[in-house]
Amino acid sequence: MSFQVSIQSSQHNFQVEADETLLEAALRQGLTLPYGCRDGACGACRGKVLSGRIDHGKAQIHALSVPDRAAGFALFCCAKAQSDLVVECKEARSLKDFPVKTMPARVQTLTLAAPDVMILELKLPASERLQFLAGQYIDILLKDGKRRAFSLANAPHDDACLQLHIRQTPGGQFTGHVFGTMKERDILRFNGPHGTFFLREDSKKPILMIAGGTGFAPIKAMIEHAIAEKSDRPITLYWGGRASVDLYHAALAEQWASTHPHIRFVPVLSEPDAVWGGRRGLVHEVAMQDFPDLSAHQVYVCGAPGMVVAARRDLVSRCQLPEDQFFADSFDFACDSGNESGNEPGNNSATDVAQHAQ
Repeated sequence: MSFQVSIQSSQHNFQVEADETLLEAALRQGLTLPYGCRDGACGACRGKVLSGRIDHGKAQIHALSVPDRAAGFALFCCAKAQSDLVVECKEARSLKDFPVKTMPARVQTLTLAAPDVMILELKLPASERLQFLAGQYIDILLKDGKRRAFSLANAPHDDACLQLHIRQTPGGQFTGHVFGTMKERDILRFNGPHGTFFLREDSKKPILMIAGGTGFAPIKAMIEHAIAEKSDRPITLYWGGRASVDLYHAALAEQWASTHPHIRFVPVLSEPDAVWGGRRGLVHEVAMQDFPDLSAHQVYVCGAPGMVVAARRDLVSRCQLPEDQFFADSFDFACDSGNESGNEPGNNSATDVAQHAQ
């Protein structure tokens, strides 16, 4: 049995089967709705049901509260239609010019950026390139049929190699291989690009970016893309970690800020040592101290689901950020269900939860 879903703002319509989620149906029919973890944890696919009945499925309570459900909100990665629907949601710009491919790639370099972070460079075949938007992710295809999603840390113009930032996950199948037995010149297969976490270039609004740990990867791609495009939109990046070692590319971020007057970088540590002279606390709360009014901004956030959920809630409710100007990817470090994370978007984990993680 199938139902019709109408998106109010765009007047787009699509059919959804009773056994598939709204997100699965929309993506299957070429509509690009925002999503992250696809597991009901990050809230990136949140929308509103204006009429009709749904089953909320496995949507987690921290991402979709009881009052939210009563008000008609739903997570489209979990929600299943029980009647025809009219919904309200964001749609990303068309991605039809960025075909999803399955390709081989050779491990070009393995660089230990921190004790638990490996930067992996993948070399594409000489005659191939992957077209993608800054902030998207790819799925690494494992031999047992499983996938591991990682955000692309390089900008689209710099596409001779694909760069991934991989955090080691205790007990993780793939990350254990990366940190233990992977060698240069090994061959991997991947599928992509995926995800709706990318820089919205049709806006002139100032940009606030908030990254946690390896959530820096897609943020890096966005900033390097903006620099390459000679964008002069003000960008302020807050990058948070527990200790200094977690900000494994701080020198690069500092270089952006010193070279480009419109870019500002603020490192934040939640558990610093005694010699740390920078900002302290939760990264999104530090950003809120500096930006009490975000009504004229766009915000891009990538990190663990809890951080993304808190940032969305607080920036919208306390800093006047329009909800449709919040873009996120999240990642989860749990691997008890076969998922691992470093910065994997959405599937395992963001926003497009990148190992969500993006």
